[in-house]
Amino acid sequence: MENLLSLFVKAIFVENAVFAFFLGMCSFLAVSKKIKTAFGLGLAVIFVMLLTTPLNYVILNYMLGEGALAWIHPSLADVDLTFLSFILFISTIAGAVQLVEMAIEKFAPALYSALGIFLPLITVNCSILGASLFMQEREYNFSETFVFSLGTGIGFFLAIVLLAAIRERLQYSKVPPALQGLGIAMIVTGLMALAFLSFSGIKL
Repeated sequence: MENLLSLFVKAIFVENAVFAFFLGMCSFLAVSKKIKTAFGLGLAVIFVMLLTTPLNYVILNYMLGEGALAWIHPSLADVDLTFLSFILFISTIAGAVQLVEMAIEKFAPALYSALGIFLPLITVNCSILGASLFMQEREYNFSETFVFSLGTGIGFFLAIVLLAAIRERLQYSKVPPALQGLGIAMIVTGLMALAFLSFSGIKL
C-alpha cells in the first residue's frame, strides 16, 4: 500500500509526464489558453490513460509476452510477440480516443468545438503512450499499472489546468511584446517544472 501511494504521488509531481519528461507538450501548450478547454482536455486524458494503460498491460502480459500464449496451447510457450507492443499500444489508445470523442460530441458539443483538432490528437499524445511504455519498461504489476496511469493522468490534468489559470491571469499583465504568447508560456512552464521538482524530497 505504501509503495502504491509513493508511486501515485511520484507520478503526479516528481515524475510528472509534462514537467519531468516533456511528454504531451503540443496539446499542453496549445490547449492551455483557457481553463475551460484545459479542464476538458485534462479529464479526457485521465479517462483515456486510465482505460488504455491497464488494457495494454493485459495485452502485453496475456498476448504478447514470451510464453503468454501458453494458455492456448503448450506449443506456443516459446512465442514472443513483444515486438508488436508499440503498434498495439497505439491501436488501443486510438480506439479509446474515438469513444471519448463521440461521448464529448454528444454530451458537450461546446467543449467538442473548443477542443477542435486537439481532441483526436490525444491519440498521439506522448504522455498517454509514454505511460504504457513506462509500464512495460519498469515491469509494473497490474495494481502498480493502474495507480501509475491514474497518477500520470492527474499529473497532466494538474499541469495543464494550472498553466491555463496562469495564462488567463497574464492577459491582465504587461508582458514585453517579445515574450507574449508561447514565450511567456515556456518561461512559466519552466518555473512550474522547478516547483514540481521540489516535491522530490518527500518520502512516503
